[in-house]
Amino acid sequence: MPKKIPAAFPTREQIAEFIRESTVPVGKREVARAFHITGDDRMLLKKILKELEAEGSIDRGRKRKLATPGALPEITVVEVVEINSDGEPIGIPSIWKDDARPPRILLAPDRPGSPSITTGERVLAKLRRISADLYEGRVIRKLGGPANRVLGVYDLGGEGGVLRPTDRKHRQEYRIDKRDSAGAQPGDLVVAEIIRAPRLGVQSAKVIEVLGSTGNPRSISLIAIHTNDIPTEFPEAALALAAKAKPVALGKRTDLRGIPLVTIDGADARDFDDAVFAEPDPDPKNPGGWHLMVAIADVAHYVRTGDALDKSAYERGNSVYFPDRVVPMLPEALSNELCSLRPHEDRACMAVHMWVDAHGKKLNHKFVRGLMRSTARLTYEQAQAAIDGHTDETTEPLVENVIRPLFTAYKALDQARRSRGTLELDLAERQVVLGADGTVASIRTRDRFDSHKLIEEFMILANVCAAETIESLRLPCMYRVHDEPDSEKLEGLREVLHGIELNLAKGQVMTPKHFNQILAKVRGGPNEQMVNQLVLRSQAQAVYSPENLGHFGLALQRYAHFTSPIRRYSDLLVHRALIRGLKLGTGALLDEELPRFVEMGEHISITERRAAHAERDAIDRFVTAFMADRVGAVFPGRINGVTRFGLFITLDETGADGFVPIRTLPNDYYDHDAVRHQLVGRSRGLTLTMGDRVEVRLAEADQVTGGLLFELMEGGTQGEVLSGRSAQRKMGFRQGPGQSPGKSRRPALPTSHRKGGKKPAKKGR
Repeated sequence: MPKKIPAAFPTREQIAEFIRESTVPVGKREVARAFHITGDDRMLLKKILKELEAEGSIDRGRKRKLATPGALPEITVVEVVEINSDGEPIGIPSIWKDDARPPRILLAPDRPGSPSITTGERVLAKLRRISADLYEGRVIRKLGGPANRVLGVYDLGGEGGVLRPTDRKHRQEYRIDKRDSAGAQPGDLVVAEIIRAPRLGVQSAKVIEVLGSTGNPRSISLIAIHTNDIPTEFPEAALALAAKAKPVALGKRTDLRGIPLVTIDGADARDFDDAVFAEPDPDPKNPGGWHLMVAIADVAHYVRTGDALDKSAYERGNSVYFPDRVVPMLPEALSNELCSLRPHEDRACMAVHMWVDAHGKKLNHKFVRGLMRSTARLTYEQAQAAIDGHTDETTEPLVENVIRPLFTAYKALDQARRSRGTLELDLAERQVVLGADGTVASIRTRDRFDSHKLIEEFMILANVCAAETIESLRLPCMYRVHDEPDSEKLEGLREVLHGIELNLAKGQVMTPKHFNQILAKVRGGPNEQMVNQLVLRSQAQAVYSPENLGHFGLALQRYAHFTSPIRRYSDLLVHRALIRGLKLGTGALLDEELPRFVEMGEHISITERRAAHAERDAIDRFVTAFMADRVGAVFPGRINGVTRFGLFITLDETGADGFVPIRTLPNDYYDHDAVRHQLVGRSRGLTLTMGDRVEVRLAEADQVTGGLLFELMEGGTQGEVLSGRSAQRKMGFRQGPGQSPGKSRRPALPTSHRKGGKKPAKKGR
């Protein structure tokens, strides 16, 4: 019997009308808020939305957003096709597969009558629907020239040259005539432009830039930089401003040079933008409490709203870090010099005094604009060694009065964090270690000491103080927000956990503590890595926004990034707001910036994701280069993802990620259970589940695309043997016309390669 619709519940027509009339795609959460739908009624809303989608009344698009059928995504790539008489750029969707004419998109220029984008350019834009075939668009960022450029490796072919794209999703190869090779040599990394339509199935291209030989280890980062459109060249005007910058004098600043602040960073860090200090609070009313300080480089003094430095910093959004280089947000004259808190040099800073009790709870705080002088530049390893009793020439005189108070104060902050209940995920981070020649010497799990956690906790507290202060001043704040997990993702997680006899709380407000209880139960067991990954995937993505949604993972009501203005534009905005609200001098937030906070939050969230993708891409390529001479070797690992096309594997030794295509699995038909993250063989009953231990053979290491292909040698569990529709019924599948389960045609592996069999020794080449 269908569930009775509550009296106050909206009708199907009202829900569909709300979605169709919205100028932007909306999610289930927005629909629920609009009609004040809460509690168990959300499940009924979910059912109605699925019915509306099935009958074609609404469409589900990017990030599961709902819109009128045929509507464009809220954020999309737009190609500029003309500039109208009013100077407005007119665009169309960069990708349009319908036979009908694409909708027109009116793009707002930077300055009326003087557009900074021209015909043929591509931009990422946020859209608002005006009618079925007309949209308004606000440019988030430029993407450069037309989409007919490709990055690849040049080689010789039968009739001249051939280009092999570096993007593993780009399977097309291109013919290059000798006259169009621009002098490229076999093995060179090049940027080419597609110039002619396919001939005998092969397109032609023309080399427009030679980046260097792929034999050079430095080409690995170049591929990631160019593939992700990371800006690398600063405008001359920005470089000129940075070169003219001078150290600041004390003036009206607070003199902090007598306080023994120290920086603690990675051994390879070149920019030091935060310094810390701790001492017991002398106030008798706060027994066991602490006075803490965090001092941050005063970037706002040098980078002013609207100048060339500001524009280039905003375009980049953040610095991007690769194993062999950094693409900085600011020119090196600032990032590595005047804005870097180098030891024994006067530096302009924004600093916050913080007072906490013996349990790490914040009592009070105060911001000042000052002049500081770092006492020492310490590495994480150096600080940790010192507190563990292994001092050196630098740390010996600092242990008792500087280093020990820092670590003792950290223990109090750590107590407050545990009491607050932050999300405690245990996820290893890969570190690529390069040799002197730039090649990969080793790949290891990055060390994590108490010295790392010390800096994290000091920075988190300073960030909380910044958000609280700006909010109290009634100024726009660029919050760092991490929303609560989506209910649909949680439902999927509950299904998986139920399969391993774990229960995630339902019908109540979720907190990080609920997840921590689950994580504690699997710690040290066979499901630890799988559950950590699934909990991570159930979380919302952290973004920048002037709307305060709190930070779920840190269990904080308000949070803003204040501590890294050298490398994050968001922090620069926070500094400007503090300067304005506290009347701390020049470089304050201007009126013209206030209406753009939503737009700026979206832009820097996108540049952050772009940087993260580029960094992961580079790491994957360095790992592939490291593994290239080990093709044929067998490695232990774990399944970290399951799709209907195969398995994603992470190796134990290096953390390298690769793929096992379903066609290479032992001969069987495999059904994909998306809820339980499994592939299940019908005939033999072999079940491969996310988190399972496996042994795989490295079959291919493609250094051009950065991809690793494995073959499964051992692993999985032998489950119930099912066949045909009984398997699909057991897993809740309904096979529609033309659909088929995953199928492997590979002959069955020898007994010695099945679970429980003895595996012969293998050696890599």
